[in-house]
Amino acid sequence: MPTLEDVASEADVSASTVSRVFNNPDKVHPSTRDRVKKAADTLGYQPSRVARRLRLKDGKASLIGLVIPDIQNPFFANVARGVEDVAQDNEYGLILSNSDEDPDKQKLAVNTLKTEDVDGVIVPPISRDDPNVKRLLESDIAVVCVDRRMENVRVDTILSDSQKGAYRAVTHLLELGHRRIGFIGGVPRISTSADRREGYEQALQDQGVPIDSTLVREGDSRRERGRYLTDALLDLDRPPTALFTGNNLTTLGALSALSARDMSVPEEISLVGYDDVPWAMALNPPPTVIGQPAYEMGSRAAELLLQRLDAPNRSPTTVTLQPELITRKSCGPPPSKR
Repeated sequence: MPTLEDVASEADVSASTVSRVFNNPDKVHPSTRDRVKKAADTLGYQPSRVARRLRLKDGKASLIGLVIPDIQNPFFANVARGVEDVAQDNEYGLILSNSDEDPDKQKLAVNTLKTEDVDGVIVPPISRDDPNVKRLLESDIAVVCVDRRMENVRVDTILSDSQKGAYRAVTHLLELGHRRIGFIGGVPRISTSADRREGYEQALQDQGVPIDSTLVREGDSRRERGRYLTDALLDLDRPPTALFTGNNLTTLGALSALSARDMSVPEEISLVGYDDVPWAMALNPPPTVIGQPAYEMGSRAAELLLQRLDAPNRSPTTVTLQPELITRKSCGPPPSKR
């Protein structure tokens, strides 16, 4: 690997000048800065973050961590991209880990990030009383919660209004005439799952429709579980005429279950899913969904983290973004009203 001295030789400057270019660029003449950076690019030189941290008074590593449940989930993939783009624009590196909603895996990821001396961590809490997030807050590491909220904890948070999104989804089905609407939610301990169930129930109550607990199923937000819970709802003596699924992977599971039974959507059953996916229009029929600004949530979380690093003592901020109902072709009146 090329060294600082190699760059100095290539640029015909002293090693101390090269060091200033990467650590205190304002103190170096622009033409010299350009020459050093060109030499570094030519040689493929990368300054050591650890060494830089030891030298600088602010002690920053210019490194942040992101712990998400599952990068294979398109929603979290978009969140991660938003975080990464802002981090790179501000010359911060990113370390990404998956927790699989497992407290032990999350703890290992958090401990690894602490060992790497990251400046801050962005994380969707895996419960409303997430002990690993609390441990981060008790340390000197800046934290931003994204997508999910903690309860009774002062921490910067970026959210989408899950309760409102669920309310709009179920209201859409009610307006089409559905009264038996099945709900397949995620892990109850997660705030988004609880908020979406609350939105589902509130929409029913506002339309005078009794809440039937047999139509409510909660799982782990994975495709396989979505399929299993859809089958359970369809096997009821009085199955639902419509489904509201709590996230994109659950929606795929539900569609797989319906396809296996040769059930026609929306002729035999309607469906609204939570979260949009880039390949939605390739499905037959394209599903009506509640779309979330996932990329913006990630980028705003990264911006909020950088603001926290600049002002460690400011009051915590919560930003709530708005979801939208995207109507496509997976919804229609219940079969009895056709």
